[in-house]
Formats: sequence, structure tokens, C-alpha cells
Amino acid sequence: MNCTVNHTLFDDPLILPGQPGASHNHSFMGNLDTNASSTPDTLLNGSGTSCTVAQDKSAYWFPTLYRGDNQVISPDLQTIYYKSGIIDYKKVRPFPAGLRFYAGSPMFTEDQFKNAPGTVEGWECGDSTKNWTIPTYCAPGSQLNVRYQAPSCWDGVHLDSADHRSHMAYPVDGECPTDHPVAVPMIEMKISWPVSGDMTGVHLAPMTMPDGSVMNVNWHYDFMNGWDQTVLSALTQHCIDGGLQCTPHGNDIYKPWAGTVLDDAGNLVWQPNLT
Repeated sequence: MNCTVNHTLFDDPLILPGQPGASHNHSFMGNLDTNASSTPDTLLNGSGTSCTVAQDKSAYWFPTLYRGDNQVISPDLQTIYYKSGIIDYKKVRPFPAGLRFYAGSPMFTEDQFKNAPGTVEGWECGDSTKNWTIPTYCAPGSQLNVRYQAPSCWDGVHLDSADHRSHMAYPVDGECPTDHPVAVPMIEMKISWPVSGDMTGVHLAPMTMPDGSVMNVNWHYDFMNGWDQTVLSALTQHCIDGGLQCTPHGNDIYKPWAGTVLDDAGNLVWQPNLT
């Protein structure tokens, strides 16, 4: 999927639902109307999306990046990979309606972030890779980016949990653990920001703690499913289960004979098996 950031708010509909202004600042992609009161149902009834697939009204959000006191927002399309986290990719099933979770943790230490199961290569810019904190310098004209994979094994029962994590798990040795047996798409968000040069003042939006202290946070992001389930099922079956490398519309440019899920106008042309 490809989506742009469409607004920022001091809201978090997953961790602090119904409490506008109570969160640290987040950058929201996808659903145009996401706020503290958003639910999967309100997403589906929302006014639109900043993703290139109109049927994806999901909400994706992450801590806003700042340079000093100024927000850094990229105008570019961001990349949200939907992929298999298990070896037997044909077993991947679409997200169930209403699923939500978050990946990573604002509380991670540098070492925990480095060794987390969702970590890909840490923070990157230019030729600088495998940084476990935001680099202090990036080559002029380069972009800062980070990639992180979400857990992709669902317990098959709960659409959320008290900690917004326990109903999800990461694969182990290419398979889903027995207590989280349902393989769903592994989201890998690759986020970039147009910031370079001296990076000493670049940081993620800090979090104010209950005692009034301010805490620096580490990388994390949230997902709330707002997909048209038929289209999500079609993309999952055709692309992930089919072993294809698809564009957001569901066609593999290297295998044009394999067909597509959505035509150029965004209409569904590949019918999934919904049984």
C-alpha cells in the first residue's frame, strides 16, 4: 500500500480512546477522519483515505517527527508492505474486521529496539544504516527513514486486548505459535522524512507522563482495520497467497499474465473466496 500523512493530532484512538489532546503528537495516514474517538466502524463510514486504494480506510499512525519545535511531515507517498511473515505464505488470511494493534514500543531502550522481532535495520539515511537511535548527521539531501514489521499471528479470537498487543504475536521459525495460530498479513511500514544535515535537534514527539515528566520515545506505530473486507480478501488471496509482488491495485508487473485485483479505475475485478 502507498499512503500519505494527512493530518497530525495529539490523539491516540487505540491507547487513549475518547480522550482528545491526551496523547503525544501523532501523524495519521489513511483514513482522513481519524481522531481520538475513531473506531473500526467510524473508519468504514469515514469520508475517504489518503491511500492510493480507495477501499483502504484503515488508520495508520505513528509519533510525529520534530526538528526542534517544528513538525517534519513528508509530502511523499509512504510504503506499507503487506506480506507474509510465515514460510507457508499460502496460509495467510486477511485481517478480520475490527482488528487493531500496535507494533514496537515507546518504552523500548536502544538495545530493546535493536533486538525486537519487528526491527528491520533501524534508522537509515544516505549511506548510514543500522542506527538504533536517530543519527546525529545525515548527508545533505538524504532522507531519514525507518522500517518496522508488525506481529502477524492472531489468536483467532480477540480483535483487541487490554495491552493492545497480547492478541497478536510474531512468527517463530517461520510459523505462527500454537496460541496465535492464524497468520494474517505482516505489515511493514517504511516511513521517510525530508530531513538531513545536522540532526541533533531531530526527535520523535515526546510523551508527558502522569507525574508531569517528559519522556523521549522510541519507534512504534498503530493500525486499526478500516478495509473493505472483500477487497482486502481479494488482495490477500491473489497477491500474498499467490506468491506475487503486487502493486497496491494487485497486479504483479513482472507477471502480467497473473491478472489484477483492481482495475485502473479502482474497481474490483478479481473475486475472492469468502467461504
